[in-house]
Amino acid sequence: MSQPSAQVRVAVVLERQRQPNQWEDWRHRLHEVVLDEGQFGAEPRCLRDDGSTALTLFPGYTVGLYQDEGEGYYLNLSSGAPVWFVMWRIDEQDPSRAWPEQVTLSYNEAGRLLDAQERVDNLPLAAEVREWLQHWTDAHYRPEPKQRKRPASFRAPDKR
Repeated sequence: MSQPSAQVRVAVVLERQRQPNQWEDWRHRLHEVVLDEGQFGAEPRCLRDDGSTALTLFPGYTVGLYQDEGEGYYLNLSSGAPVWFVMWRIDEQDPSRAWPEQVTLSYNEAGRLLDAQERVDNLPLAAEVREWLQHWTDAHYRPEPKQRKRPASFRAPDKR
């Protein structure tokens, strides 16, 4: 795998709810993605737990920008609402536990994870991260120019 040409560290906050309704014992959802400059340490920690809702911070995820994912970053930015994509898992033995596995800014990478039946949620990017990603994408990626395909009926028979 190639080395990233730029990277940022983030921490992910997951929310856990106990018995949110009569059909579920536990519900997990992505709560926040924040820049991690080392201020959170290296180990996950509970930020709040009132018995019903808990917030747990998972620090130390590196989000790298790779040349071959340029199209995915471009698609994320051009969506009109750029987001973090977070792949996370629930413990099969203990469904009260969940954790993030991977964080990316690539629309294409998130699509591949979803195709592999992984859980992927997203949250909006902060303006400073959006600008950083836009600057990198402008410098490293050029979208393919769209070419109109002529219908076969307009081409010479020997060119069809």
